[in-house]
Amino acid sequence: MSILSGKHILLGVTGSIAAYKAADLASKLTQASAKVDVLLTGAAEKFVTPLTFQSVTGRRAYTDSDLWGNEAHVLHVSFGKTADLLVIAPCTADTMAKLAHGIADNLLTVTALAATCPILIAPAMDGGMFDHPATQENLSTLLSRGVLVAGPASGHLASGLLGKGRMVEPAEVFGYIRKALGKNGKLAGKKVIVTAGGTQEAIDPVRVISNHSSGKQGYALAQAALDEGAEVCLITTPTALTPPVGASVINVKSVQEMLDALMNESADALIMAAAAADFRPKIVAKEKMKKRDGIPQIELEAAPDILRTVSTVGAARSERRFKVMVGFAAESQSLLENAGEKLKSKGLDFIAANDISAKDAGFGVDTNRITLLFANGTKENLPLISKSEAAEKIIEHVARLLE
Repeated sequence: MSILSGKHILLGVTGSIAAYKAADLASKLTQASAKVDVLLTGAAEKFVTPLTFQSVTGRRAYTDSDLWGNEAHVLHVSFGKTADLLVIAPCTADTMAKLAHGIADNLLTVTALAATCPILIAPAMDGGMFDHPATQENLSTLLSRGVLVAGPASGHLASGLLGKGRMVEPAEVFGYIRKALGKNGKLAGKKVIVTAGGTQEAIDPVRVISNHSSGKQGYALAQAALDEGAEVCLITTPTALTPPVGASVINVKSVQEMLDALMNESADALIMAAAAADFRPKIVAKEKMKKRDGIPQIELEAAPDILRTVSTVGAARSERRFKVMVGFAAESQSLLENAGEKLKSKGLDFIAANDISAKDAGFGVDTNRITLLFANGTKENLPLISKSEAAEKIIEHVARLLE
């Protein structure tokens, strides 16, 4: 995961029952090849020990006792100057107040004052505390200074109350971290639209014609674009996936709905990763078809061709709704021939061709084997790699074209 590889992340942990979530977050960051240094407040140590974090990061975890050790005069300054991001998760109301008012009475808060990197907090507190005017005023102060905030979520709280104050789950904080680190990437200031999933064409009020697309490649592309600082709009059909943090989402089902959504948008790049239906029922039954009525005869018609409709084939890039257009060709035979024809007929800048007959690539799996065909006649063969890695390669080419 290139966005986190080698990055120095400071993870501050404060005194909340949600401190156990921080261990999971530290593990996720370490697995993504980040260097994670954990700073625990005295109250945090009541919930979780430094050894827990040392076990998952492979690095020493720091506590307030280190503030008065041999490194006291440089430790917080060193952390503050070398970190790429300071994350405080969970961040209690007390720590939010200290940050807002510049109080530096422990290793974490003195490090926050010395930090020159962005700061991200994930608030966690019990019923009524987050909505209290004092907390809201502190939050406003922090936001005005550019502090990034993840959550909090609403739900069941430690006291048994229901309300807003739960720390968001580690996977979501992880998404906020990626967004913060990618802010100044190659696509900063650019808008990218990604379509994902398999469209659904209604037969009757209950049944649809669809395909095996899971949406995994499209969602990976949306995340990769976010990692490079893009403003991302994800137009997605129903999937079991969670949209990446930071993407605006438009939910659609049919080809027509996806086309309508795109016709209301413009962007620097469109990546058409969705498996859009080529055919749809000519007539949609108004009532559910019944087995007792016999086998229905369903007549099909051509579904709208999204890429052909939204592109002006052969037009100058400055005249297009989307300056760069990328397509996908999921084929079971004559892969390069079919993909090449689609590349030309739809006026694409490049197309990603993948053989869906392969068991380790294509629909439903986490890996892909793709050949990229470019409008200038060149091609690039990508080996069997994860869909996330494939997405990063595709986004690299999009960024290069937009230069």
